[in-house]
Amino acid sequence: MYLSYFGLHEKPFSISPNPHYLFLSERHKEALAHLTYGLGEDGGFVLLTGEVGTGKTTLTRSMLEKLPENTQTAMIHNPALSQVELLGSICDELGIDYDEQSTSLKVLTNTIKQYLEKNNAAGIHTLLIIDEAQLLAPDVLEQLRLLTNIETNHKKLLQIVLVGQPELQLLLKRNELRQLAQRITARYHLLALTQGQTISYIQHRLFIAGSEKGLFTLEAMKTVHELTQGVPRLINLVCERALVSAFSKQTLIIESDIVQLAAKEALPLDLIPTKQGNSFKFNAKLGLSIAVFGLFFAGFGLSYIF
Repeated sequence: MYLSYFGLHEKPFSISPNPHYLFLSERHKEALAHLTYGLGEDGGFVLLTGEVGTGKTTLTRSMLEKLPENTQTAMIHNPALSQVELLGSICDELGIDYDEQSTSLKVLTNTIKQYLEKNNAAGIHTLLIIDEAQLLAPDVLEQLRLLTNIETNHKKLLQIVLVGQPELQLLLKRNELRQLAQRITARYHLLALTQGQTISYIQHRLFIAGSEKGLFTLEAMKTVHELTQGVPRLINLVCERALVSAFSKQTLIIESDIVQLAAKEALPLDLIPTKQGNSFKFNAKLGLSIAVFGLFFAGFGLSYIF
């Protein structure tokens, strides 16, 4: 609708996790370096955590693009499964033939073991990525640990990347999971963007989408940061709505007033701060929102782009 008006060839602020729009600041490079290092080890677990909307999925997909060609990857997006269901899902993702009527952990584990040994003999590295891993039950996590016991004298035959919200860190601190926690070879926690990173992020996405000139004023981009607290997914929602509003007003320059209106239309009511003087103050109902949205507005320092 507004693409040709602004000279864009695609929507710059889609909330789809497109690695093409990944903005690698020094901290993003650090996050990828940690994950890459962990995958370069001889097995075990790699841990990536972050609040809702901070870009874990996009970073994971970027990581996948950098894997060697001899890597076979299995991806599980809904890990709220029993032990048997999880092993069955791993077989499905890796293309392993198995008896779908079997409910035996031993049979499924042996089937996966034989497949991993076959991959290893063929020089193929096997990687399992589990998204939303905070939903894993403790007994299922323990079953995953047992899978990493499949090894040769030199390396483990399965590496596992756990991707989840901060609750996953708390889960891994449980006493019965201490053996798993000790096998994490690399970990990284993603937080929201600083003001400067938010500005660079907006400019970067507009450039990738084909914009040859700045559409948002500097003050407008600062307003975006204050309204979203640097959460990339919220930034995308507000900026997308701002472009639509600017198009409807037939203006090529997006000022702070358009951003504030866009935020009221795009964000949950309790997430919109009200302006008092020269600073923003959050709605009094925010206490309830914090309980719902977790740590959106607490302790942001590291960054990542959604």
